[in-house]
Amino acid sequence: MNFDELLFPHENVRDIQEQLILKINEAISSGKNLIVHAPTGLGKTAAALAPCLKYAIDYDKVVLFLTSRHTQHKIAIDTLIDIKNRHDKTFSAISIIGKKNLCLQPGVDKLYSSEFNEYCRAVREDKKCEFFQNVKSKEKLTVDTKAALAELNTLNQISTDDSMTVCKRHGVCPYEISMLVAKKAKVIIGDYYYVFHPDISALFLKKIEKDLSDAIIIVDEAHNLPHRVKDLFSARLSNLMIGRAIKEAKKYKYDQITQVLVELGNLLNQLSNFNGDERYISKDVFVDKVNEVMDYQELIADLSFVGDAVREEQKQSYIGSITSFLEAWLGSEEGFTRIISKQEGLREQMIILSYRCMDPGLSTKPVIEASYSTILMSGTLSPTGMYRELLGFADALEETYQSPFPEQNRLSIIIPKTSTKYELRSPEQFKEIGSILANVINSIPGNSAVFFPSYYLRDRIYKEFNYDCKKTVFLERPNLSKLEKDELLEKFKSYKDSGAVLLGVISGSFGEGIDLPGDFLKGVVVVGLPLSKPDLETKALIEYYDKKFGKGWDYGYLFPAFNKALQSAGRCIRSEKDKGVIIFLDERYTWSNYHRCFPPSWNLKTTMLYEKMIKKFFSNNA
Repeated sequence: MNFDELLFPHENVRDIQEQLILKINEAISSGKNLIVHAPTGLGKTAAALAPCLKYAIDYDKVVLFLTSRHTQHKIAIDTLIDIKNRHDKTFSAISIIGKKNLCLQPGVDKLYSSEFNEYCRAVREDKKCEFFQNVKSKEKLTVDTKAALAELNTLNQISTDDSMTVCKRHGVCPYEISMLVAKKAKVIIGDYYYVFHPDISALFLKKIEKDLSDAIIIVDEAHNLPHRVKDLFSARLSNLMIGRAIKEAKKYKYDQITQVLVELGNLLNQLSNFNGDERYISKDVFVDKVNEVMDYQELIADLSFVGDAVREEQKQSYIGSITSFLEAWLGSEEGFTRIISKQEGLREQMIILSYRCMDPGLSTKPVIEASYSTILMSGTLSPTGMYRELLGFADALEETYQSPFPEQNRLSIIIPKTSTKYELRSPEQFKEIGSILANVINSIPGNSAVFFPSYYLRDRIYKEFNYDCKKTVFLERPNLSKLEKDELLEKFKSYKDSGAVLLGVISGSFGEGIDLPGDFLKGVVVVGLPLSKPDLETKALIEYYDKKFGKGWDYGYLFPAFNKALQSAGRCIRSEKDKGVIIFLDERYTWSNYHRCFPPSWNLKTTMLYEKMIKKFFSNNA
């Protein structure tokens, strides 16, 4: 086939990429859905955007390219620019990140997203945001808005940086201007919640004057979608939040609200008076307790009023956040669980009341059914059937592709020794893991990364590992800022010739979303399985998925954890020229119940002769 007809942006198409392009074209041409497990390096972005854009131009559709990573926004825009330049096509596209990150008001970066949404609403309603006010005058676009639109429209493929720069120059709101540009765009690149959060989606589609029935939805890194959607519909209240709300009420002399919040804090303390760390709690138990202090609905109204008033003074309001929780707590029972838990904090015990969503399909299913076509793609979308069921696809094509990289460039090993299983943890076990790990790292030329199930295990094993490791060691700290993360990565990369090792955590800053191509990373070791002891939320998930799908253990516990391990392992081979080793260190990886979780494309070797195999691999690839 002539791939120029499908607007492919490059001269050459890779063999497996060709299959992916044709499958995506087949799906959208027939209005079907598609779930694709496509390993890193396949060129998924170009393979998806090209045929989808062609169809959108020919049949008056719009492509919604959804991703949770800002770096992927740039890749998508660059791909669209390549399409325009190669095929001389005139079309518009725009990248729209989260509303908070598009705001020109100073200090909003310190707000949580929910807090920002309330702050934004308050300043708009009170006509105190000059950027929003400057967009329209008497329902007509202002001169500044028209100038900003004219400047942006000359670019055609508009990045977030373009929007921010132009809108700042003209003194108008980047979010509102982006929505105006999006009305005529053939491709809109945005976060998941622009489509999968019902309230945000309804507003978004209204502003851009589009309907889901005309939308081709591409979900990038779709393995993240279930977790992200569940988080969108979850809420929590803590004694720490109440304490800060009390200080807020005192600061602005809301004495009556202060007293009510004190009683709310006492109520939370009473509910935490039980043995153990957590327990389930019903909706009515909490509502009835609140009603003993004050009528539940009146409390929501009063806190909402005060929260808005506080935001006028300081943007952020913990009182307003408590209002949001109280409203959420009244939500549905089906697909949710309610838990009260206790944790040790730095200064005091934390008490947390949680309303947790267990079923992402409650949000995603209506979107998938309404859209013209929905395409999910990721390098760890395995098994595809799990995502089809979890997200509520009535019907979908499912495809699993092999890695496009030469088989000889990667050595994948399971070392069937040791275990991080809770019952087997001991000083002797940690010492043996540390010794094997040091032997592995010392055998790999250049840089390596090691990922552990937790910081606790990392720190215990590090003590043993450090005695025998001959390389410089970098330790990832919890909750790194973007700047700290970038600085640590740059220092680590500088050791590519002499060799260093980064000790991180599977769910930490480096387990996903970083690229270290070429000589920057020669090996990755995944120590253990990230299977923590099931807490009440996990137990509720297992029970819920068992009733709904008959696969509670797999869907609620095993597969999500295993995919995290695969994500960490995937940091090593990022391009067709990369050469490296990937090692799984835990005897459980050889057990049939766990080994079946590896995608079919993995060519795994189980051996205790790992040092010999590693040295031979790098000798052959020197």
